[in-house]
Amino acid sequence: MAEVATFAPGGYRYIRGRFQYSGGVAAEPGYRIERVRFHRLVPLEAGFRRIEAHLAAAGRPTTAFCACELRSPGQFSEEGFVAFNRAYVRTLERWGIFRDEENPVARSNVCPEADPPAEPGFHAFCYTVPDDGAEAGTFVIAGSGEAPEGPGQYRDRIIRLGDTSPDAMAEKARYVLDTMESRMAALGFGWADATASQVYTVHEIHGLFGPEIVARGAAPDGIQWTYAHPPVEGLAFEMDVRGLPVERVIA
Repeated sequence: MAEVATFAPGGYRYIRGRFQYSGGVAAEPGYRIERVRFHRLVPLEAGFRRIEAHLAAAGRPTTAFCACELRSPGQFSEEGFVAFNRAYVRTLERWGIFRDEENPVARSNVCPEADPPAEPGFHAFCYTVPDDGAEAGTFVIAGSGEAPEGPGQYRDRIIRLGDTSPDAMAEKARYVLDTMESRMAALGFGWADATASQVYTVHEIHGLFGPEIVARGAAPDGIQWTYAHPPVEGLAFEMDVRGLPVERVIA
């Protein structure tokens, strides 16, 4: 079972993961998580400034920031991904979130195939707000591709590397769905608690939608399929999941 820790300044708990992001977050009692999507992608640094201003206007500290969804121009090399993540966490360190190589913030970062952005930017973000009357927990599971966690290079861990045949895509999807389930379970949730499931791939998924996704309850209201690549070269299928009662879109 994944290790869960509490980030008290933000009012949420999280699944411990790699330095760049956690495996998922859930609101602690007395709080709920809300999601905000930008109507148009906002470049990374400008996005951080807009998020900081939004939190201040909502009366929330920067430590309330708990999850985000990014878009990047194209898949990163192993080295490029590390360099990007080191730059990304600098703001989280300034905000009092990232410290001692521990990052509680959940994240997805994918690369649109059509009309990719010129630079990485924010698609959406989540944060906690006080809610003493919350009757159900709220959560966000970070994006995950078909590579088991572990040391070493991604390409050494990617399931069926380079193979996007129907059989390979089904195997990749099963692994990712299992990961979503185990992360939800670690935070005390399951598919019945989800309000949205997102799939990111440029490969055919119609053949696995019914037997792999729907059959296990992963699409109670359908799925959102974003035609995009996972962030690291070699990965072909990614998902994230959330259970949130409040979502809004801002210009």
